[in-house]
Amino acid sequence: MKDSSQQFKVLFVCMGNICRSPAAEGVFRHYVKNAGQADRIVIDSAGTIGFHEGSLPDHRIQEAALRRGYKLDSRARQVRHQDINKFNLIVPMDHENYDDLIIISRNVNEHIRLLGSFIVDDNDKSIVQTVPDPYYGGVDGFERVLDMLESACPAMLDFCIKSMSIQLL
Repeated sequence: MKDSSQQFKVLFVCMGNICRSPAAEGVFRHYVKNAGQADRIVIDSAGTIGFHEGSLPDHRIQEAALRRGYKLDSRARQVRHQDINKFNLIVPMDHENYDDLIIISRNVNEHIRLLGSFIVDDNDKSIVQTVPDPYYGGVDGFERVLDMLESACPAMLDFCIKSMSIQLL
């Protein structure tokens, strides 16, 4: 493994860290590995609340992800203030989580970016989509989350690689 100062660290954040953010962690990890960047990009996830601390991802998102070839096995944890300085890119799933992160970070926000900002809406490029919480919905909600994550991952990976190149200058 490379020196941690040469690694780019990405943290995905949702509310409970049992659906959207662990799915983002697993899907992005797959893209990063396939791009040969696993030793350069560190990926983690956390929730803005600690209610599910230590839990595996919700079985419905695990099953939906597994059907697409992604294994989700991280344990839920709550985001901490020290995460703000530890990670190069922090990716909340929606505006509520973004706002919570701004409070936790004490208004340091230059590296906090909504996942939807990596998804291009061909109809309206000014719209930043949010990733809806599928927890209280049906199976379709989990599939939609995975669709959005897969759509965002290529642009996010490009962003990370470009950011690493700039750091090395």
